[in-house]
Amino acid sequence: MNPKISDFGMARIFAGSEGQANTTTIVGTYGYMAPEYAMEGVYSVKSDVYSFGVLLLEIITGRRNASFHPIKRVPSLVTYAWKLWHDGKGLELLDPLLLDSCDPDEFLRYLHIGLLCVQEDTYDRPTMSSAVVILKSETVTLSQPEKPAFTTGRFTDHYTETAAGNSSNVMPR
Repeated sequence: MNPKISDFGMARIFAGSEGQANTTTIVGTYGYMAPEYAMEGVYSVKSDVYSFGVLLLEIITGRRNASFHPIKRVPSLVTYAWKLWHDGKGLELLDPLLLDSCDPDEFLRYLHIGLLCVQEDTYDRPTMSSAVVILKSETVTLSQPEKPAFTTGRFTDHYTETAAGNSSNVMPR
């Protein structure tokens, strides 16, 4: 499988044998780019998996990653999803439109898979073909995801920060 899309907003075709490459100009949409690409310009087949994970989280929660900070006082949907999942409160993210039609265990499994796709280390992310298999199967045992790559030291109140003139920097962990 050849990586072609870093964030579903730009594309680059690899040479036939390439599985990873570098770029000198980073382009893409913040929040959808894999950390290794956003920080170092390195992309691979696992870069697409990261972007897919963000999209999966958006679909099952009904929330956009890009517009999340002012609403939820956290830097991203990815960070908030991991925190709630880690605290055993993942169901709080269930899209209200899915309440009547989605099994809670199924939702938590999809949340878990989304978090596996957005792991900081490319080796911890599944391949795209593996992600498809685990989405279709209820019997595959899932590994435990780690904290996502981009976090801040604390969850903050957007309006307090703005008033104080102090904006929180989003940094890789």
